[in-house]
Parts: sequence; structure tokens; C-alpha cells
Amino acid sequence: MSLEQNLKENPITTEIIRNALISAAEEMNESLARSSYSPIIYEMKDCSVGIFNENAELLGQSSGLPFFLGNLDECINLTTNYIGGKDKYSPGDVYLLNDSYLAGAHLNDMTVISPIFYQEELVGFSATRAHWLDVGAKDPGSPTDATEIYQEGIRIPPTKIYSKGEPVKDVIDLITMNSRFQGSALGDLNAQIAACRTGERRFNEVINNYGLEKVRRAVDDIFKQSEIIDRDNIASIPDGIYEEEGYLDNDGVTNDPVRVKVKVIVERENINIDLTGTSLQRTGMTNCGKAQTISACRVAFKHLIGSESPVTGGNFKTMKVFVPERTIMSAEEPAACGWYFTPLGLLIDLVIKALSPVLKDQSAAAHYGDSMVITLYGSDNREDTSFLYVEPTAGGWGGFAKDDGQSGLINNANGDFKNMPVEVLEGKYPLKLKHYGLRNNSGGPGKSRGGLGVIREYEICSDDASLTLWFERSITPAWGLFEGQSGSPPNVTVQKNDSVESMLKVSGKSLESGDIVKVETGGGGGFGPPFHRTPELVREDVLDGYIDTNDALNEYGVVLTEDWEIDYEETLNQRNK
Repeated sequence: MSLEQNLKENPITTEIIRNALISAAEEMNESLARSSYSPIIYEMKDCSVGIFNENAELLGQSSGLPFFLGNLDECINLTTNYIGGKDKYSPGDVYLLNDSYLAGAHLNDMTVISPIFYQEELVGFSATRAHWLDVGAKDPGSPTDATEIYQEGIRIPPTKIYSKGEPVKDVIDLITMNSRFQGSALGDLNAQIAACRTGERRFNEVINNYGLEKVRRAVDDIFKQSEIIDRDNIASIPDGIYEEEGYLDNDGVTNDPVRVKVKVIVERENINIDLTGTSLQRTGMTNCGKAQTISACRVAFKHLIGSESPVTGGNFKTMKVFVPERTIMSAEEPAACGWYFTPLGLLIDLVIKALSPVLKDQSAAAHYGDSMVITLYGSDNREDTSFLYVEPTAGGWGGFAKDDGQSGLINNANGDFKNMPVEVLEGKYPLKLKHYGLRNNSGGPGKSRGGLGVIREYEICSDDASLTLWFERSITPAWGLFEGQSGSPPNVTVQKNDSVESMLKVSGKSLESGDIVKVETGGGGGFGPPFHRTPELVREDVLDGYIDTNDALNEYGVVLTEDWEIDYEETLNQRNK
């Protein structure tokens, strides 16, 4: 079907409305970031926003965390069903939820939803999700060794926190007083509400400018365009069944590897993702709700199919996801869900790997795979107060057909997430960053080299501090594709006086002033045979410090002279040998 067939609105008007709605969402995101209290939101952007129509279909979104953006529509529908239907909404209402089995994410991720009315008619919703620093878990921030959701903090079903424009104070107090940092919790909640109000105002302005019917006709055309693009792209993939599986190191409590199995079924214009064979829900915290699993599959879809076009409510119409009950991807009470994104990052890489034989030009080798979170908390002697520092760290992405993988980039779950600036870190927390840079030799060798991981080295400046770590994908580091090699796995060391201890997961390890925590994230996998990489590119990598001369020789067969020039004759001999 042609994109021009059966359009309901002038295409120029449609594009203006499309971009007006995207701009409205971007303004929502700015409002949230600028008015929030926690650095993890206003500096690192652990948040997402969206504007939806009355059927919870996406109209506009800003850059943000893809995992969040991919299921805010599900949260709106769940809230509508929970309260008994759309007629239960009133102008000025605001709802909040974080239940892992409904929203899919961990309890720290608070979703705030506000209905949008135009002349007393429900015309849409604005929604935000943001990570709250603490929601009352057994350990500050989030533990790594919880065995049930009740140890992870306060659990909230869809709950009205504003009624017809007035705050429901006792409910808001109940929620915020369950945080160790009540002021930040209330401030971040108000920032999310303000962002929703921004979206409401801007959506109403669009309707005032063009009229409700014209806006709806344009939205229908936008959805139709997105669906046609999806159908055409899927139809270009050869019909077939494509399967892959992979494993996490463990679930944080037991040492048994956690299995993720993917079957992708392509038939004409339809694509189905079947997760049968994935591990049943685990004792530890590598579980998530089904809504977030659907979101991860959507992220994988957009990595490969129609990635150049924005996501709208017209996307994913021909994609279905099947998840058996009570697996790590469809957790039920009382499963712990604190590190829900870990198996989902592996799921995304596996979908790409499964389809790579028929989508070689669109595929990339695996990336470093997880958020690699370091949490430091304790006493801040400078102000006689407590501190809690949470940071996902960046790593290497996989090489692809046209270029090397990106270095020092956040994982696929976190999208627009930023690293914490050194100035903010050292100004707000009793910490010093002793070293921050790329981790050489960490990218997987290949014709297209995998991206490099990073090194961050923290010095503790508190007499009473604790460390929590969640680092993953050491058993199955980022794999290569088409004869490319794997990237390096992660590593973390803690130096106390003269002793050095290695670890990847720990909860509440005691630290004191002068201790050094050094985190090294994994590199991305390589793409294509390493010996197909030109000697000139290998030389550049050595000069840039990405690899050393030993890796140039052993992994790429390239011999350099003392003057850093290529010895072409010896290189040819080495590669032949």
C-alpha cells in the first residue's frame, strides 16, 4: 500500500502536527529534568515522557529510556482498567503506580499519568516515568540480594494522588514518607506532575490551533504511515524461524546461570517473538513484569526495523510477543524485580543475533549488555547528613557492517541516559573520581572493532560508607558476529590499604575513607574476521590507545615498527601464518 493512499489530512498539516506533538513531549522532558530534585534525573536523565491519545496510543515522545517509552501505553491501559474505565477520569486527576508486575519495571521507577481533557472531552494522556532515589527497600537505593518484592520498597498499584486538580495529601505523604530521602521523593513527584501538566497545556494548544477533528485526522495518517513502514520492512525479511539463547551470570542470590531463549517467527508482514524455554522466575532479582518484556521486544524491533522513523501508536501492530507464565520475563508475586533490565538487555541482543543472518547490514554484534550499576551510600561528613549515589556506567557497543562499535555509550535499556559529570559527583558527594577513561583492549576484535568499555575509579571520602554493585555478563560477554570476537567482560576491584578484592555483585560492603573502587565495564563484540581489518585502521587504533601493539599482533596480525609504522611484509607473513 502506498503512503499517499487514503490520507485523511493535508500531508503538510500532518507533519506540522506531528512535530508539534514531539516538541510538546520534548518540553515535558525539559520541565521534568529542570524541576526534579535528584541528580539521577536532572543530570543523568533517568526518565521518560510521552503524550498519548484517548486510546493510549503514542502521539509524541522525547528522547529518553527506550524501556520506559516502550510501555507507558501499557501503564495507561492498566490504570484505566484498574479504576473501571475512561469515564472514571476527571480533569485535573493524576495517578501514580510502580507495581513491578503491572508496570514491569522495578519499584524505584515511578509512573505518573494524567488524563487530558479538551472542552470536557477526554482526548488523551500525558505520562512520565522517573527513577526515585529510594523507595524504602531493605537497603538504601536497591539491594542486590532480595528474594521477594516486599524487600524492595513500597509497592503501589494505580493510585489517585490528585483529584480534580487538588492533591490527595494523605496518599502523597504515605508514599513519600516511605523513602529515606523524603524531600527528594516529594520534589521528584512534583516535577513529574509538572511535566504532565506541561504536556496537557501543549496538547490543548495544538487542538486550539487546528481543531480536534483535524488533529485526529492527522494522527490517523501518522499511525497509518508507521504501520505501512513496519509491514513493508517485515515483508522484506525472508519467512522463517530464527532462534538464539544466552545466559546471565546468576540472579544475585543463587549461582545458577539464568537462561534467556528467543524464537523469532517471521511470516509475510508479521513477526512473532516467543520466549518459551526462558528460565522460570528466579529466587533473586532478575525478574520483570510482562509489560516491560513487551517493551524490550519493541526496542529490539526498532534496532532492526524502521529505526530511522519515530515511534508512534501505529507501530508494532504486526508484532506479537508470547511469554509463558511465571518466567523471569513474566514475573508474578512475590518475585523480586529489582534488576529487571538485566535479562531484557540480553533479550534485545539475542533478537538481533537471531535475525542477523538475514539482516546482516542492519545487525550489530552484542554490546556490553547491562547497566553495570555502582551504588555508594553512607555519611557525608561535610554536612553531617546521609548520601546515596547511584550510577549506571557506560560500556562498548558491538561493531556493525559499516563501522566500529561505539565506545563509552550507555546500554540499550537506557538510551538517552547520561553519565554523572565529575564536577557534580565531587561537589554533591564525599567522593573523588581518580580516573575516568576508555578501557583499552576491551573491544572485541573484528573487521569492525567492538567499542571500548570505560574505567571509573572512585576514592571514598567518608568515614562510614557502603558499596552495592550489580555488574553482569562476565560468563557470556558481548559476542561477535560473522567471525568477530567477543569483547572483554566487566571487572570491579576494591582496594583497602594493601589488599585488593575483585567482585561483580555485592550488597552493603563496608568502606571507609581512602578506599578505592575501580570499575571496568565490558567492551562490545567485533563484526567480521579480525584479519579483514585494514592494517591502517589497526595502526590508528594503536596510536589512539584503543589497543596495544600486542593486540595488534595477536588479534589482527599487524606488525608495527619501533616508529609505529606498518611492516607490510611481516604483517602479510603473520596473517598467512
